[in-house]
Amino acid sequence: MRDLSRRWAWLGVLVIGLALYVIVLRTLVHTQNPNLVPALLLLGATVVPLSFLTFAQARTGRWQVPTSALVVSAFFGGVIGIVVAGTLEYNTLRGLGVLPLVLVAVIEESAKLIVPLILMITILARHSRRLPSDGLIIGVASGMGFAALETMGYAFTALLSSGGNIGSVEETLFVRGLTSPAGHTAWTGLTAGALWALMATPNVKHVLEFIGTFIGAVILHTCWDTFGGTLTYIVLAVISLSWLFLALWRYRVFAEHRTAPLLTRPLTV
Repeated sequence: MRDLSRRWAWLGVLVIGLALYVIVLRTLVHTQNPNLVPALLLLGATVVPLSFLTFAQARTGRWQVPTSALVVSAFFGGVIGIVVAGTLEYNTLRGLGVLPLVLVAVIEESAKLIVPLILMITILARHSRRLPSDGLIIGVASGMGFAALETMGYAFTALLSSGGNIGSVEETLFVRGLTSPAGHTAWTGLTAGALWALMATPNVKHVLEFIGTFIGAVILHTCWDTFGGTLTYIVLAVISLSWLFLALWRYRVFAEHRTAPLLTRPLTV
């Protein structure tokens, strides 16, 4: 029963989050109170990514990353990632006069790994765990935080540019919120999982896997920013999510074959 409730917890997060979003939206439209706009942006930007994080965590096998680590990764990973990426992109744009989209992808995919890397070093220094699924779920949390903050920024910009049109904000929140699991969330989860495997067991195979995963994430990110259209986004989303679920399955199989007694102790940070 506990495993069943854990596997379906994401649905509760999604339903409750959407209900709260609708309540805030209806109240905002009815009262025209601008004080409700931040709540609308927060809920609209986080409900789907948080539901996806809950979904992914429940499928990492019997081992679970503690909530505290996920909160740290989501909050600090998102804030630090978006600040570092924004600063580097601004400085590069000012210095070069042009910022290729591939460079944007490299900067953002690197920035999102800063906090997961710190968490991985901390965990590996204090515990004997060697499960790449831990790194993957920490990366998903960091990507979720980054995507949520970026979505809030785009929605706020849409609000200003439209002269306060809530319809424009809704459209931005819907599109970016719905696609976030297949974007930053999936790409950072993949690269963080490969990075964890490399740090836990350094060898040539894991070095090549991490480099290949990072390059793949950059390519997907660049294509996402370069090519528009619904069909393109669907194709890229299918590729990103399929790759993430495949990695999650591989890591889960790996975890289930680990029988070291030390792994039965809870993971803390």
